[in-house]
Amino acid sequence: MTKHILTIVAMLIASLVMAALAAWGACALWFQLPAGDLPRKLALVVWTVISVAALVCLWRRSWPAPSAWLVLLIGLMAWWSTIQPSHDRLWADDVARMVTGRVDGSIVTLDQVRNFDWRSDTDYTVRWEPRQYDLNQLRSVDVALSYWMGPAIAHTLVSFGFADGRYLTFSIEIRKERGESFDALAGFFKRYETVLIAADERDILRVRTNVRDEDMWLYRLKMPPETMRSLFLAYLDEGEQLKRTPRFYNTLIGNCTTIIYEMARRIQPGLPLDWRLLASGYLDRYLYDLGALQGQGDFDTLRQNAHITARARAAGQADDFSERIRH
Repeated sequence: MTKHILTIVAMLIASLVMAALAAWGACALWFQLPAGDLPRKLALVVWTVISVAALVCLWRRSWPAPSAWLVLLIGLMAWWSTIQPSHDRLWADDVARMVTGRVDGSIVTLDQVRNFDWRSDTDYTVRWEPRQYDLNQLRSVDVALSYWMGPAIAHTLVSFGFADGRYLTFSIEIRKERGESFDALAGFFKRYETVLIAADERDILRVRTNVRDEDMWLYRLKMPPETMRSLFLAYLDEGEQLKRTPRFYNTLIGNCTTIIYEMARRIQPGLPLDWRLLASGYLDRYLYDLGALQGQGDFDTLRQNAHITARARAAGQADDFSERIRH
């Protein structure tokens, strides 16, 4: 009796593993097969039929079909391993260039700072500018959370403020090809490369609140000057690495929030892991629990004060956009 139960348990575990691998294979074919919709659908149907047949045969203790399925799975994985990230694609305008910088003492020269003038998501003036910043004049670091898909998911941006009133925002994003849009499931299956964008707030924050109708919160971080500088330089290092070695974006482990965490951990190795690093919409509460947010009052008060969507929309295209969203 015990042996029979153990056999059933083993078969259930094997079935669950097969089902999970079959689902992975289906998504891999759908998102990466270099063919049109019809061939991809046919491949998906064939793979599903073979997987179901192999699973049925597994329970019948007939081994040829599961063995053949396993050989196909190994071949699928071998093909998957050949898919590599690239810098050589027809990129969307807003992610077409990658920022890198040169550091000379305290002076940082950035080669590609984005400063688009957005009228709609498809109507904009393209501007990429070289800019210089003095790290000795670095005065603040703000984290922006822009919500586009419910309360648990937010895009995370980090903005550095300087004594002259300028703000520079870094954003780790998917590098979309022209005509492509983000799909969270596709982000697990090598569909997008990763890009680091450095941009003016009037571009990169305003496009989210005023053009894409996202909801945004902006928090000032407690951070000593030396840590601000280290974080800024960590972004430049990330940009150099990405430019040298392209990397795939991953919805779970290589997204806009987890990559920021990895950079911050290089500066503060004891930074604790937390589930809210994956559910990025709750990152502000994580930062509050760490004591990393400036301001008086409890979390609800800080969150209310940090809500800038209405101020951003009221500021419109004003030159003093950054000042207006903070007052």
